[in-house]
Amino acid sequence: MYEFLQQLLNGLSLGAIYALIAIGYTMVYGILRFINFAHSDVFMAGAFIGLNVARYTHPGTFLGGFIVLGSAMLGCALLGMTIERLAYRPLRGAPTLNVLITAIGVSLFLEYSGQKFFGAAPRRFPAIFPVREFTFGGAITISSNQLAVIGVTFLLMVALQLVVFRTKIGTAMRAVSLNPRAAQLVGINNDVVISFTFGLGSALAAAGGILYALNYPSIDPLMGVMPGLKAFVAAVLGGIGSIPGAALGGLILGVVETFVAGSPWSTGKDAIAFGILIVILLFRPAGLLGKSGVEKV
Repeated sequence: MYEFLQQLLNGLSLGAIYALIAIGYTMVYGILRFINFAHSDVFMAGAFIGLNVARYTHPGTFLGGFIVLGSAMLGCALLGMTIERLAYRPLRGAPTLNVLITAIGVSLFLEYSGQKFFGAAPRRFPAIFPVREFTFGGAITISSNQLAVIGVTFLLMVALQLVVFRTKIGTAMRAVSLNPRAAQLVGINNDVVISFTFGLGSALAAAGGILYALNYPSIDPLMGVMPGLKAFVAAVLGGIGSIPGAALGGLILGVVETFVAGSPWSTGKDAIAFGILIVILLFRPAGLLGKSGVEKV
């Protein structure tokens, strides 16, 4: 039982990171109906922004930690909006394949730009929050970094729900998601809403990058590839386009992966995510909380 609870805590911590990344995928898909494959590299950029900001703050303190987190989120929000403005907005209305190829191109551009500016070698990420370990029952250990991951993720999820359901811009986001043309007819500026959505999703990806670097304190320009793919699987698992679904999918995937990693089949822990993707696409393409719809041809 103690080992089960320990693995569950570890899985929730990992799943919370996947959830933050997956929400960015699902928000963009909900409005523009395409997958922003550059999102995983915004996650990487957030970690490197945090690394550079940490040099000028006092890492190891709560104030310094939140300054690093906030700076990374702000920087990646601007990066996400810039990507949308320069790469995706000119292709609005273009065939989906064109946008998909562009997204892959932006992803590769960010990865190789990261290697050019930051170097290809892994960099050690500092402990930006105070590091402690807490033991319960003499057998269950949880670190302060894991608590920070779960706590910050919970606060960001609550803030996101308030933005989406309690603000004017959130109402506009839901309107554009349902019917972009009708939203424009009632006075909503679709360009502003889409840009804000990219910024918000990118800020969450940056938070995921910082939290991931806390638990796995070695970062490099290609660090976003595998977590990004798994977060995409989590978004599909929960129901692409559904924010609660993305959060649920991330938590489920993190827990399953952690339990597999602690089993005799640990070498297949990365394959489990893609196995789940295949099963979901075969038996429930809409995902756990997604809604099936009919597309007109």
